Amino acid sequence: MGERRGRPRGEGGDAGSSPDAAEKEAPGSGEAPRKGLATRTPGGAGRSQLEQAPEWYRDGLRFECTLCGNCCTGPEGVVWFTPEEGRAMAAALDLDEATFYRRHARRVDGRWSLREAVLEDGRHDCVFLDRGTIPGKALCRVYSARPTQCRTWPFWPENLTSRRAWTNAKARPPCPGIDSGPLIPVEAIRILRDATVEG
Repeated sequence: MGERRGRPRGEGGDAGSSPDAAEKEAPGSGEAPRKGLATRTPGGAGRSQLEQAPEWYRDGLRFECTLCGNCCTGPEGVVWFTPEEGRAMAAALDLDEATFYRRHARRVDGRWSLREAVLEDGRHDCVFLDRGTIPGKALCRVYSARPTQCRTWPFWPENLTSRRAWTNAKARPPCPGIDSGPLIPVEAIRILRDATVEG
C-alpha cells in the first residue's frame, strides 16, 4: 500500500480520470457512487479485531489539531467520500453537484475520492487544502462539510490497535497534535473509531 500519511493512501485505480468522466458519473448524471461510510484502504483494522482487543486508551487520548496540514498531504492517495458528503461539500462551495464532481472529485477503483494538487516537491495536497490564507498554517476550504475520513483523524481503527500504532501515527505523517491538547474521553473515541470501520 505504501506509506500512510494521514490520509489513507491507495494504489492503482483510475486516479487520472478526466473531468468529463467525473461529470458523466456524478450522482444524478449517470453511475451513482458507491454508498456507505468513508472507509479505510485495505489493511486497516476491522470492527471484530477492535472488539476483541482491550482498549488500551480507556483513560482517553490527547489530541488537538495544530493546522499543520500533514494529514492532508503526502504521496498520492485517496480521500473517500459518500454521496451525502459530496452534496454537503458542493453546498459548502455553493456549487451544483455536477460541477463539484467535475472540478473536485475523481474515480478510484469504482469509488469517489477528492482530487489532489501535485506540488513542486512531488507531494500531493488535498484539493481543498489552503496554505495561503494564514501563513504557516493549513486550512480546509470545506472544513464544516469535510468527509468522515477527515473528521475522524487520528482515531482510525488502525491507529488504535495498540499504543505502538498510535505512536506510529504520531510519527508519520508526522502529526504534532497527537498526544497534545485536551483529553478526548474513550466514549468520544469509540464514536469516531466506529464511524470509520469498513462496512
